[in-house]
Amino acid sequence: MTEVTVLLVDDHPIVRTGLRSLLDRRDDVSVVGEASSGEEAVAIAAHLHPDVVLCDLRLGAGMNGVETTAALRAQHPAPAVVILTTFDRDAEILGAIEAGAAGYLVKDVSPDAIVQAIRQAADGRMVLSPELSDRVVAGMRAPRVRLTARELDVLRLLDTGASNREIAKTLFVTEATVKTHLVHVFAKLGADSRARAIAVARESGLL
Repeated sequence: MTEVTVLLVDDHPIVRTGLRSLLDRRDDVSVVGEASSGEEAVAIAAHLHPDVVLCDLRLGAGMNGVETTAALRAQHPAPAVVILTTFDRDAEILGAIEAGAAGYLVKDVSPDAIVQAIRQAADGRMVLSPELSDRVVAGMRAPRVRLTARELDVLRLLDTGASNREIAKTLFVTEATVKTHLVHVFAKLGADSRARAIAVARESGLL
């Protein structure tokens, strides 16, 4: 059986250690490197050319798992990317798949399932549990909420509890401009208040 080379990407050292311990016991999988950030993962992958990158979705400051996946898939040769995370919100799953991920697993799966997913991804197959597959199909058929970059900036500041004046000052725009952005954000999210907009944004994976 051909050995599959793997790069581990997680901002928690203890998680990487556990995964390495699991995979090092296998004869058909070899861990060739570790990264604690998306930026580091992209640089290491460009040098080592692993077959598969096992990547968390949340990587602290800097690139997240979706952005890291897109950057990895743009490399030549491009490694297969399997997302392994504790987050299973539909928007995040869809974002990862759209970025080119070959699979999406939650961290409560069995060790054997992780190894199987790595091998399947290396073979060019999609790796999703049946329940996630159904949700991906449903999500792709449903309309997605899409905010502009500036609307997302306003939404993120709104989530911090900032007032319109504080948002305007941070973004170097007028309060009237902030109010206009909020009208658009509320309309797209189907929200009638700041609290509801934040709640819907969280549910949709925008925050």
